[in-house]
Amino acid sequence: MKKVILFDLDGTLTDPYEGITKSVCYALDHYGIKESNPEILRSFIGPPLARRFCEVYGFTEEESKDVVAKFRERFRSIGIFENALYDGIPEMLSSLRDRSYILAVATSKPQEFAEQVLNMFHIAEYFTTVSGSSLDGSHVEKKDVILRAMSELDAAAEHAVMIGDTKFDIEGAKLCNIASIAVTWGYAAEGDLDAANAIANTPADVVTLADQLLQK
Repeated sequence: MKKVILFDLDGTLTDPYEGITKSVCYALDHYGIKESNPEILRSFIGPPLARRFCEVYGFTEEESKDVVAKFRERFRSIGIFENALYDGIPEMLSSLRDRSYILAVATSKPQEFAEQVLNMFHIAEYFTTVSGSSLDGSHVEKKDVILRAMSELDAAAEHAVMIGDTKFDIEGAKLCNIASIAVTWGYAAEGDLDAANAIANTPADVVTLADQLLQK
C-alpha cells in the first residue's frame, strides 16, 4: 500500500524569512512604499504573494503581477540564497524514507524556485515529486498543488498526510480530504493550526505522528 507524505517548503523545511522579507521590501520600495513592521512582512511567508500584496496594500489583481515580478527580480538573484535549513530536517527525511513512505513537496512557491532550494540544501533526493506553482500565477492555491502531487503519485487521500506550518497547508489538506500535521517552528499566526490532525514541535515529532496517522 502506497503511503505518501506531502511537505510544504517555506517555514516547514527551510526558513526563508530574510530572503522573502527583503525581497518584499525591495518590491514595495519601487512603488514608494516603506514597510518595517516585522509582523506584516512575515505574513508574506505562506500565502500566494500576489494575493497578499492586494490584501495589505490595495494593489489590484493586475497591478499585483508587476509587484510580484519586481519581488522576483531580487529574489531570483539574491533572496533565494538568504535561506536556512531547519535543524533536524535531513534526519527526519531520512527516517521517513527508511520507513518506505513516499515523500513529496507541495508548495505555493514557484516550482522552479522550490526545486532550486531543495537542491541547494541537498535534500532533493528524498522527494519523488515536487509540485509548485507556475510563474504565470496559475496553480498557486495549496489545494491545487496538493492535488497535482497526489495525481502524479497516483496516491489515495486516505493514505496521505500533509505537513505544513500555516493555515494554508491545513486548509488545503482538508479540502483534499487529507490528514494534516502542523509544525510549530514556522510562520503560523495564533490559532491557525488548531484544525490540524496533529501538532509537531520538532522534526522528530513529525516521524512519530506520521506513523500514527498512516499506520491506521
